[in-house]
Amino acid sequence: MTTAIWGLKTCDTCRKARKALPEAEFRDIREVPLTDAEIALLLGEFGDTLVNRASTTWRGLDETARAQPAAQLLAENPTLMKRPVIRAEGTWYLGWTPAVRAALGTV
Repeated sequence: MTTAIWGLKTCDTCRKARKALPEAEFRDIREVPLTDAEIALLLGEFGDTLVNRASTTWRGLDETARAQPAAQLLAENPTLMKRPVIRAEGTWYLGWTPAVRAALGTV
């Protein structure tokens, strides 16, 4: 099974993950947005932690927009997704933390 990274090509954290996992397929979610089914799958895996509430995009939203369900927020604002999302050998990972790097053998 191949490794896949979903994120933004302009994201520094995604660049680090791509450099450490050169064999991984990369998908820029601005260029190829997530489908409703993919958003539902990721929300099932990660819950509301999938929404990056520390992002510039989040800070730019008004209270009405912030109150929308996570699936709608992510569909309308793909840059709200915490990144990168990585799938390796059937397991999903969120972010590029030391724990994720260790699990993927890229310490």
